[in-house]
Amino acid sequence: MTALVPLLVALPLLGAAITLVFGRSPRLQVLVSAITLASVSVIAAILLVVVDRSGTPIAVSVGGWPVPFGIVLYVDRLAALLVLTSAIVLLAVLLFSIGQGAADGAEDTPTSIFNPSYLILAAGIFNAFIAGDLFNLYVGFEILLVASYVLITLGSTESRIRTGSVYIVVSLVSSILFLAAIAAIYGAVGTVNMAQVAERVAQLPQETQLVLHLLLVIAFGIKAAIFPVSFWLPDSYPTAPAPVTAVFAGLLTKVGVYALIRTETQLFAQNSIDTLLMVVGLATMIIGILGAVAQAELKRILSFTLVSHVGYMIFGLAIATEAGVGATVYYIVHHIVVQTTLFLAVGLIERRAGSTSILRVKGLMKAAPLLAVLYFVPAINLGGLPPFSGFIGKIGLFQAAADVGTPLLYVLIGGGILTSLLTLYALMRAWNLAFWREDDDTAEEGETRHGYLAGAPAADEQQERRRIPAIMTIATGGMVGVTLVLTIFAGPLYALCDRIGSGLLQPVTLVQLDEEAGG
Repeated sequence: MTALVPLLVALPLLGAAITLVFGRSPRLQVLVSAITLASVSVIAAILLVVVDRSGTPIAVSVGGWPVPFGIVLYVDRLAALLVLTSAIVLLAVLLFSIGQGAADGAEDTPTSIFNPSYLILAAGIFNAFIAGDLFNLYVGFEILLVASYVLITLGSTESRIRTGSVYIVVSLVSSILFLAAIAAIYGAVGTVNMAQVAERVAQLPQETQLVLHLLLVIAFGIKAAIFPVSFWLPDSYPTAPAPVTAVFAGLLTKVGVYALIRTETQLFAQNSIDTLLMVVGLATMIIGILGAVAQAELKRILSFTLVSHVGYMIFGLAIATEAGVGATVYYIVHHIVVQTTLFLAVGLIERRAGSTSILRVKGLMKAAPLLAVLYFVPAINLGGLPPFSGFIGKIGLFQAAADVGTPLLYVLIGGGILTSLLTLYALMRAWNLAFWREDDDTAEEGETRHGYLAGAPAADEQQERRRIPAIMTIATGGMVGVTLVLTIFAGPLYALCDRIGSGLLQPVTLVQLDEEAGG
């Protein structure tokens, strides 16, 4: 099985090279991209079954170089699950982009550029998830960021260039901080292999550990868009093409959260900053969702809810128990799928109505009932209504917090409940205005009833309505189906996440395994 591990990164890179060579053959590019992501999905599923049944992670030292000189690729239950989830999401969004490209031509997502960049983005995400050392994790981040710089500015409109520039600057700052943290850690412990770092950093003074710890948390916190370094996200994501926005919203912040999980449970398990994480998690939830309530544009609403729900993941991580970490992993999987689905649904709304402003879009229930369903199901799921996966994930987090029972955790439970209710309010308000409002209502009447939204940013002018190809609806419907699968099979998936939480809090096995892999 060790031979399969490098393929998770090698296949997307090879696919990107092939699509770049055949830039004048869009159909071949699309075929190669789809086959590549489908193959990674199958490989990730096989690896997940193997590591889950055996209980033993797979570590591969690339090129046979010993630790700490070689690059270690490391696949445990967490890495395999996130690679599988990401590959499925990337494949669905690719199908969505195929439909958009077929309908609009190369205007919004030029195929010759989009497919190679998309596969390089996938390679970076997969590499980050299976990196066994900090520098390889940094390389994974840089691969996906370079590709994301291209994708976020596709179309070269003024707004995309402007917001893309902000995204690039923030990403570069985060990368510099991460690289500085790697240098400091190497200087302190003489290695960047995660297993060896976890073993050796515990021998450092607590003050030194705290400085190194906070350097990583700040760098990863920017990438995860946690408060107070989340300001860049709501302005960056909404201007990109619909497929790009969907995959960014679903995956990029989760790579940052994943890095935080590794940091808190393995690298610095003996240097607790749980109280700080609790405060940050609460602020991220509340401030993010208040921002969503103040928006009148669907993409910005979803971007702010994205920030707020990253707060749930920080909340679960701060609990620092097996149940808390397991619930966090389940919530990450849920949020990747549901948030991506909502952005795809909003992409369909934009094409059908010509706008994403909830003050302008109206009458869609009669005009597009299927679209109403495709938006409604993931919306109530994200809001946490039972019996959906969002409700299950939140209950898991609240139960894990109640089991610890500190006053601050009870405050976080209250904040989580409030955030869930406000999420439901923001998304259902959008549902009411865009779908239930009569088609003969004017935008001015909507502004009168919701006057505080009239001055909200990014309420764009009405644009030309566009045809929705069947494949775009199928891709979005397929993702809605995946959200339902997370609910139907919540029992086995949650049990898997519990095993992940248990395994992450046992660093001795990780150290032994990585050292064996290095020879």
